[in-house]
Amino acid sequence: MGTKEGTALLVGAVLGPGMLVLPHLAAAAAGPASVLAWAGMLALSVPVALTFAALGARYPGGGGVAAVVGLAFGRHASAVAGWWFYGAVPIGTVAGALIGGRYVEACLGVDATLAAGLILAVAFAANAAGLRTSGRLQIGFVALLVALLATAVITAAPHADPANFTPFAPYGPAGVASAAGVLLFAFVGWEAASHLSAEFAAGGRGLLRATVVTLVVIGLLYAGISVTSVAVLGADMTGVPLTAMLEVSLGPAARPVTGVVAVLLTFGAVNTYLAGAARLGAALARDGALPVWFARGGGPGQTPYRSLGLVLVLSVPVFVWAGDLDVLMRATSACLAAVTSAGVLAAVRMLPAGRHRVTAVVGSGMSLLGLAFCGAYLLVPVVLAVGAVAGLRVNARRSYKIGL
Repeated sequence: MGTKEGTALLVGAVLGPGMLVLPHLAAAAAGPASVLAWAGMLALSVPVALTFAALGARYPGGGGVAAVVGLAFGRHASAVAGWWFYGAVPIGTVAGALIGGRYVEACLGVDATLAAGLILAVAFAANAAGLRTSGRLQIGFVALLVALLATAVITAAPHADPANFTPFAPYGPAGVASAAGVLLFAFVGWEAASHLSAEFAAGGRGLLRATVVTLVVIGLLYAGISVTSVAVLGADMTGVPLTAMLEVSLGPAARPVTGVVAVLLTFGAVNTYLAGAARLGAALARDGALPVWFARGGGPGQTPYRSLGLVLVLSVPVFVWAGDLDVLMRATSACLAAVTSAGVLAAVRMLPAGRHRVTAVVGSGMSLLGLAFCGAYLLVPVVLAVGAVAGLRVNARRSYKIGL
């Protein structure tokens, strides 16, 4: 794999359909000062991304963050990191489906909740049938999202109004911190670099180049969207800011196009995360972090129906009772930020002394700061951590009794 392919994979890991709604949520929390939260999250990403690239270069191979955390801190820490990601999926996929539903309602007139339910139902059915998004198709979805974001920025920018930046910080520093908490949703995914090194023809150097290029691409896109959305639409922008930005320059024709694109993007992301979560659940069961009953179907070429069913069971109450998109995205951000923090802390322990460890130390500090922005939503990963440790102990007791 070369730099281009690696960059596409990394951009896909970080960039997702959350960008279709995050400008609105951040501006609602902080007003025009949301641009400061975007800038702060971009600064946080640099040492974190470089740390995972260094980790992947030194320890090439798969396994994900849970495996790296396990090498650094042991089996219990690995189980906790796995539960954080597994627990984030039912929340995050429902959030993603609701994002698509919101755009469908605004652009095509179909009820948002109904559209979101259909997206989830089709994604679960596709995974049950073994139909997962191919790598090339997923890269195509990423390219489509990049093109949509870039088009919105370029075409809407000439309509910017400086008056939309006043008052600049109506909610003060607390508003900026709140915006940073929800924006974490758009800044997780760098841990994908930790298990991509072995796929590069140039090894660790190829991974580092792809990481740097991805940082540039993400930085330009996020900076453009954050500033342009406020400058053109104002802080009280609609809940479908990309459609509104495209309408400013392209007119009503932008609505149906954006609606269809939003469905494709959200379905692709939801489908991919469900496939990954189902296999993660089976792996956690094999390692004793979930009941062994869920391990069935996790082998090559198999479909882990039981783990997928567990994700479905967990997703239904989230969809029915927690329909507030802002709450769902903040809860997901807290879980995934916890995974990222665990990964960079593991890197501090595993990387040799020198500039890479210094970068890991800086990345750890930045990640923990970002985690602090999650506020009360940190309760979600705390509960999941308790569940992971309890699950390990229960399974260990059962194994002991069976051994007796």
